[in-house]
Amino acid sequence: MIVGSTSRPREQRRWAIDLRPLRVPAYRRMWFGNTVAMFGFQLTAVAVPVEMYALTQDSLWVGLLGIAGFVPLLIFGLWGGAVADAWDRRRVLLGGSALLWASMLGLLGHALLDIGSPVLLLALVTLHSTAFAISSPARSAILPRLLPLELVPAGATLNYTTFTGASVVGPLAAGLIFAAFGADRGLPIAYALDAVLFTALVVATVRLPAMPPESEVDGEARRGGLRGVVDGFRYLATTPVLLLSFAIDLIAMILAMPRALFPEVAQERFGGDAVVGWLFSAIAIGAMLGGLTSGWIGRLRRQGLVLVAAVVAWGLAIAAAGLARQLWLMVLLLAVAGAADLVSAVLRQSMLLVYAPDRMRGRLQGVNTVVVAGGPRLGDLRAGAMAAGFGSGVAWVGGGVAAAFLAALLAVAFPALTRYRPPAREHGPEHDGSPRPRRADDDGGD
Repeated sequence: MIVGSTSRPREQRRWAIDLRPLRVPAYRRMWFGNTVAMFGFQLTAVAVPVEMYALTQDSLWVGLLGIAGFVPLLIFGLWGGAVADAWDRRRVLLGGSALLWASMLGLLGHALLDIGSPVLLLALVTLHSTAFAISSPARSAILPRLLPLELVPAGATLNYTTFTGASVVGPLAAGLIFAAFGADRGLPIAYALDAVLFTALVVATVRLPAMPPESEVDGEARRGGLRGVVDGFRYLATTPVLLLSFAIDLIAMILAMPRALFPEVAQERFGGDAVVGWLFSAIAIGAMLGGLTSGWIGRLRRQGLVLVAAVVAWGLAIAAAGLARQLWLMVLLLAVAGAADLVSAVLRQSMLLVYAPDRMRGRLQGVNTVVVAGGPRLGDLRAGAMAAGFGSGVAWVGGGVAAAFLAALLAVAFPALTRYRPPAREHGPEHDGSPRPRRADDDGGD
């Protein structure tokens, strides 16, 4: 009896999500602000394609939202990463936040005034993506300044899990808003809530201490603009493990992201806009459940091999979901894909933050922003274009199968990724939650 009662909590701890990063006050505030803001972002993420499809009745226009989002990510994500390595990262975050607020108010005004312009909607999405691209690399790069390196994987898992939690609740809430008020009145409500909830992240950012570049004597750390971007690519070219991790994620997102098809499939198979919230939430539901049982991820040694397996599982689950004709089965299969996506995302981000030096983290996070946020937008374009030519079923199922096949082929052709193992951990007393020197310290109070 004693052995059984002791081993069960220990086994639960092996599987349960690691909450130790929440002991650090600065990280805890940013985590909370990000979680609240991400809920608002998800309302907008559902509202924009719903509004575009309502205006045009064409999935190709919905797919064009991917181009409107990707082009600024490609330009300003890379530039924002260089800026995050050259300037105070707190100031970069605040500047990007101001621009994000402006785009949110623009979307709200477009809906309230009933302008009904698909072109203007694309322009507002472009502005929103630009602001996100500027601030996102700095927001990700500060994580090793908030936490000891041994807690970075746990912090990345917490960030991604709570993001997916917001991705579950946000689209479901958007679906309820549209079901209760209809698209005409529901759209401004969704955009207004996004603008209000974003305040939590701004407050958390304001309370951060200054975060200038660590390597003040290293001229390379001060290179913003194009020269800094080039330096980042030169470093990436010498690290095949990171380069392959980006490539395999692009394969997964471009070929197997079906979200541009959700509004059309919701209407054709399941009867209306109220269902679209379930489709947008399903992947995040699986990712959230995967995150809550993610204690095992931090103990992995064959991280590269597991990353490849997770991407293959993502593609196959997406393909199977595209064949489903029952809502519950489609949601279940999309959730399985989401759990696989959580594993791949956490491993990829942990590898990037631990492997790269601080002077390069902003630039590599800029590349990561382009890949992680830009890949799905290219996937939107791919899905919308294929659906226009071959139908939503071929666009959905064919993309998932192709992603699984190409991910496996890449791993076989370039085995550096599957051979990757994390560096040996330093042994020592468990971190007590106090920031280490040269990392962002608590500024007094919580």
